[in-house]
Amino acid sequence: MNYFDDPLFLRQIIMDHYENPRNKRTPDKIEEYRMKHMKTDSCIDDITVYVKVKENRIVDLCFIGSACTISTASTSIMTELLKNKTLEEASQIIKEFDKMMRLETFDVNMMQEANAFKNVGRQANRIACARLGWQGVQIALKGVLDYDNE
Repeated sequence: MNYFDDPLFLRQIIMDHYENPRNKRTPDKIEEYRMKHMKTDSCIDDITVYVKVKENRIVDLCFIGSACTISTASTSIMTELLKNKTLEEASQIIKEFDKMMRLETFDVNMMQEANAFKNVGRQANRIACARLGWQGVQIALKGVLDYDNE
């Protein structure tokens, strides 16, 4: 059995990242980061993402703020998935996440723990929560990250 087919396992991943978010902090040298403040109208989500790029690679990625379980966990997982990736790799991961949100076929192996959100696309009001941090990174890296939301 694939663990990512077990709803209890997926819920545990989400709760772990909500209760113990990774990379939730303000950067030390904030001037070295691109940042984007994001919030949703339909939820409590209000976060700021910080992205540091060096030599075409995301060398650090973190966030601050308050958000619902889905948004916090998704952003936490995103920081782990995108950190230390080249901009091209990050762009591809974001595209796969968006496919997953649209309930299209996506690369399960590339998504790793983000697979926990594979059913969010069935709940339209939660898609914005799950995508918030991801969109923040896209906007923060606009002009640097080659990303086209097809």
